[in-house]
Amino acid sequence: MFRIGGLLHTANLMAFPRHYRFRMLNSKMGPCLRVLAPGGVSVLLVGCGPAGTPRPSPPLVAAARRQIGVTTEYDPAYITLSYPGGDVPLRTGVCCDVVIRAARGVGVDLQKEVHEDMRRNFRDYPKRWALKRPDRSIDHRRVQNLARYFERHHVAIRRTLDDPSSYRPGDIVTWDIGRGMMHIGIVSDRVAGNTPLILHNIGRGTQEENILLRFPVRGHYRLKLRLSPTAAGPTGPRTRG
Repeated sequence: MFRIGGLLHTANLMAFPRHYRFRMLNSKMGPCLRVLAPGGVSVLLVGCGPAGTPRPSPPLVAAARRQIGVTTEYDPAYITLSYPGGDVPLRTGVCCDVVIRAARGVGVDLQKEVHEDMRRNFRDYPKRWALKRPDRSIDHRRVQNLARYFERHHVAIRRTLDDPSSYRPGDIVTWDIGRGMMHIGIVSDRVAGNTPLILHNIGRGTQEENILLRFPVRGHYRLKLRLSPTAAGPTGPRTRG
């Protein structure tokens, strides 16, 4: 038996309450079983065999999910970071740090990638902060800079931003949450109804929530990742006071 989305599953579906429903279907991720719980929440078991064993989550999604319960705070304060691999204390961070830490979990250091790209192409990045040169402690922790980097080096999906079916687990999404503030998160492999959940930090630490269509979507990106065979989850922070 195993736990997915807080529900206890066994091969015997009769163990579920009568008001739970089940649906077998084929998805882009393979054969799966959808468990429909009250309130429109559902859990997708991907790659189910006879015993209902699910396929593991995509590495980027799994790396983001490991932050739940570890990053429990939100703090946008500027901190001078070591380079490369610099991070604020794992208990805290901003929305960008969810993406940065997950990417490091699959062997990609966005601090280094964004800084090197900005150093070579500074004029192509947003000028909202009146900076005259790149700052490797903060540039990668700004949504607009990450979005520009993804547009330049990965896949920007510009159509059907409001169509939940166009999002795949591991995609990156940016939103306009009002008052000039942007937000960023990672698409989960779990769903609520037909809408994928999002792994993000909007003020309460890393959470997995149904917020995809809560705010206007401004960017949808699919990363071209070459996974490192030694990639691991978040490690201790490297900061410089």
